[in-house]
Amino acid sequence: MEFSHFSVLLRETVEGLGIRPDGIYVDGTVGGAGHSREIASRLSEKGLLIGLDRDPDAVAVATERLAGYPARVVHCNYSEMRKALDDLGIGQVDGVLLDLGVSSHQLDTAERGFSYHTDDAPLDMRMSQEGLSARDIVNTWEPGEITRILREYGEERFAPQIAAAIVRARAAAPIETTGALAELICSAVPQKFRRDKNPCKKTFMALRIAANDEFGHLRLGLTAAFECLKPGGRMAVITFHSLEDRIVKQQFAEWCRGCTCPPDFPQCVCGRKPRAVLINRKPITASEEELAVNNRSHSAKLRLIERS
Repeated sequence: MEFSHFSVLLRETVEGLGIRPDGIYVDGTVGGAGHSREIASRLSEKGLLIGLDRDPDAVAVATERLAGYPARVVHCNYSEMRKALDDLGIGQVDGVLLDLGVSSHQLDTAERGFSYHTDDAPLDMRMSQEGLSARDIVNTWEPGEITRILREYGEERFAPQIAAAIVRARAAAPIETTGALAELICSAVPQKFRRDKNPCKKTFMALRIAANDEFGHLRLGLTAAFECLKPGGRMAVITFHSLEDRIVKQQFAEWCRGCTCPPDFPQCVCGRKPRAVLINRKPITASEEELAVNNRSHSAKLRLIERS
């Protein structure tokens, strides 16, 4: 199976994790194992890399690519990290990586239904290849809910018009393919807003986020990952969406917050201490060199935190 995925911010991520040869590390989104293989290559026989992924295609490929390294690959969502580690008899770890991007394999494999560039692909978008699909959403959800996710997740200004077009079309026949949905979106977006960029991008992204409950798993996964870290352990998170980055930024800030007493108190009475420290206050973004070879890295942001 060909599984391509450019490892965004590879050097910055691995250096930021501060890999120890005998450490235990978790790649919560192992994908094509690009980051994982780089981490595992720095480990001794006493170290261990654990790769998690909910996509069975990724699990199969990562298992093959990590053969010969001190690594294990587990089929599960990163929000289930605690259970996965418990099953392996592992308590706390030295570092966790979460790369929240959609893999090139998922985007470029037509039958997965992630891309609006293929007309006759099934409208799927499920990373786990099971459960709720984009087809289910467009054909069964209430108009108000479709409008909400397009506006909230996709930041789509024409969300009501697109939702209305979807509802009208499905009344005649189910919307089955990416091409059929793309035509509906184009028909609902005024022509002058279709000149410079494809009008389907935001709607497809919103449906993908909703079908995979990406933000829900992110909130659960951040907490699970942090609780699995040893004191001094680091977490690296790569985001590609402004709402994802906001969730990560706010959660990191919460862990780093200390005393909450009013500033006019002569001394602290709350006793709250920071649970972590930020490694980088501003997100790390792709270099000009990386952007030149991988345009998909243009929206990537890396944030790092160390547990106290």
